Parts: sequence; C-alpha cells; structure tokens
Amino acid sequence: MSHAKNKVEWCLRKAEKELEDGKKHRGLLKKEIDEEEAIKHLRKAEHNLSAVEYFNKGGFSDWSMSAIFYCIYQCFLAIASKFGYESRNQECTIFLIKWLKEQGKIEIYNRFIDALETQNEEERHETSIIEKREFYTYGTTIETEKEEIQRNIKLCKDCLDQTRSIIFEGMK
Repeated sequence: MSHAKNKVEWCLRKAEKELEDGKKHRGLLKKEIDEEEAIKHLRKAEHNLSAVEYFNKGGFSDWSMSAIFYCIYQCFLAIASKFGYESRNQECTIFLIKWLKEQGKIEIYNRFIDALETQNEEERHETSIIEKREFYTYGTTIETEKEEIQRNIKLCKDCLDQTRSIIFEGMK
C-alpha cells in the first residue's frame, strides 16, 4: 500500500472518530460527489488569483504568497469535491490529490503538489509556495520580487487550467 493511500485512510479514520466524538472533523470525509461544490471551490481559486494581482498592484506583494497558496489549495479542494471528498486538513488534501493521481483518476503535474507539500527540514525548498507563504506571513519582509510573483501567477494559472479540465471532464 502506498504512503499516500495509508495517509488518506488515516485521514478518513480521523474524521470519522472526531464526528463520533461529537467534534467538528479535521480530516477527510467520503461524501457524495458534489460537482456544484467543486465549481464553487474553482471560483474561489480564481478569486484568490485575482487577489494575488490586487495585492501586488497595491503594494502588498507579501500577501500575494498567501493568495497563491490558497489559489492552488482551492483547486485541490475542487478536485476533492469532484471525487466525493470533503477535507478540513491541508495535509490530508494533498495526500488525497497524490492518491487520486496514483490511481490514475486525475492527471495533475507534480509541481502543484510539490508547491504545497510540507517536507522535513532537510528536504524543504526555499522555492516552495508553502515555504514562501510562511516566510512572508511570519517574517518581516514586506515586498516580494516581481519575477517571483509573475512565476507564481503562471503556476496558479496552469493549476487552474488543469483543475478545470479535471472538474469539467464528464460533466453534463
């Protein structure tokens, strides 16, 4: 069994246990396929991409990194909804996307997964979106390089294009 599948199963058990205990789940739930919810997440991802450009133009480029992260993350939530999952945990969402890819249910570039994946300290890349989001959110730097923003806007647009293909494939 793959690491992604093990992690998805752990996330499903975690949510189930939390719900049994009367808590709000912080894992992954298997639900009915919800194409309408998938489209709403896609719209939110597009909204977050607009925020990247808005922050950048307004002199708040440091906030762009958070919007970039959430643009890609909302794409992942859209895919999760398309396949009948609800996630309230970023790590669970990322492993679900990896598992769906492993199963051949989706075609998505690894660069989108890599951008959001938390890795151990030795493997962390200063170029990952999650690393940059943390740097600009918790650090004191208030301006991001224009080339970096443009590179990540392209990453978001590419992720949105692939997500649209996944979401609208087979839709009536």
